[in-house]
Amino acid sequence: MFSQISSWIGVDLDGTLAHYTGWKGPDHIGEPVPLMLERVRRWLAEGRTVKIFTARVASHGLPILGEGLCDAISPIKAWCQQHLGQQLEVTNIKDFGMTELWDDRAVSVETNQGNAFTDYIYPKTTSTKSASSL
Repeated sequence: MFSQISSWIGVDLDGTLAHYTGWKGPDHIGEPVPLMLERVRRWLAEGRTVKIFTARVASHGLPILGEGLCDAISPIKAWCQQHLGQQLEVTNIKDFGMTELWDDRAVSVETNQGNAFTDYIYPKTTSTKSASSL
């Protein structure tokens, strides 16, 4: 069953692929982050599947931030069309096909060990709690 799932790369939108300076509604998406934009373009040119992986669609495309019911997917697809030349699938669901996740909030953890890779880069030298110390 899992062998039939196509592999894909998840890319967060706000703060990773697009500049983010705070929530301004579902229709506002920041300008592209040039390095990530070029990376995604390269993956697409190589024939890899890339999906936008975003909390904007956490309620099945209906943001829960006070605007009421609205379509969060259409503005994202339009942004992708404008900046990538094609619409990408938009999701907030991880499956066994996702091989990578590019996200400004994620912490990479060593498989089956629980060690955060940030622990190797930034050894614990203070008593201040951080994501890597939890």
